[in-house]
Amino acid sequence: MTNPAERLVDLLDLEQIEVNIFRGRSPQESLQRVFGGQVAGQALVAAGRTTDGERPVHSLHAYFLRPGIPGVPIVYQVERVRDGRSFTTRRVTAVQQGRTIFNLTASFHKAEEGDFEHQLPPARTVPDPESLPTVAQEVREHLGELPEALERMARRQPFDIRYADRLRWSDEEIKAAEPRSAVWMRAVGPLGDDPLVHTCALTYASDMTLLDAVRIPVEPLWGRRGFDMASLDHAMWFHRPFRADEWFLYDQESPIAVGGRGLARGCIYDLRGRLLVSVVQEGLFRRLDG
Repeated sequence: MTNPAERLVDLLDLEQIEVNIFRGRSPQESLQRVFGGQVAGQALVAAGRTTDGERPVHSLHAYFLRPGIPGVPIVYQVERVRDGRSFTTRRVTAVQQGRTIFNLTASFHKAEEGDFEHQLPPARTVPDPESLPTVAQEVREHLGELPEALERMARRQPFDIRYADRLRWSDEEIKAAEPRSAVWMRAVGPLGDDPLVHTCALTYASDMTLLDAVRIPVEPLWGRRGFDMASLDHAMWFHRPFRADEWFLYDQESPIAVGGRGLARGCIYDLRGRLLVSVVQEGLFRRLDG
């Protein structure tokens, strides 16, 4: 299996080992900890597998408690909190080597027609995704070629990511930069037709670039890093159906960073400018030694 999108679908396909207990793979990678979007996506799969499949998820709230260890399976324990007439609630605990690393609460809502509808328009106009270079193309343009580690990462990347604003590489370029970022994203290949897979894949993607908005006024996003960052919590509200293998715009901003923590929020739109998902995340930032 060589297609990164297929590998993502496989990563989200958990093994059921008991009625409310699932096991997920954690690939052995060169990362110091398991990617948070992977844990959130797998936990949401576990929650969704215990519902009747007729109610799409409308919100999730999660806490990253400990860093996950790459290469070690993660067990997801689901508590069936409530099955109501319109809403279903699930609580998921992710355990690795006997220790809780992540908690998630997800709510599922039976589709219904609302009595009214409104939406603020997108805050900014950005170029079409097809007119923008990929991240790999921008890095190659700047460096001449991709370093081996980035080349391997690009080959495994399940999402095509294109920054609406060109990448900044120097301290001079970040002067007076506002803590805002916008990226177009879509899976690099088809993800099938299961709505839960698309929801969990987008949950995976939502953790990839959101905290970048906090770092933009502080240091270039690419090159040597001066800060380590880790997700603390993550919340999402799903407003409309979508496909994660079609282009979506992730408009991100950081309203505040203080006390070693930075808050970031994002709105995810389709090509027509319809708001699909709202996201809020807080991250921990600490200066790296040296």
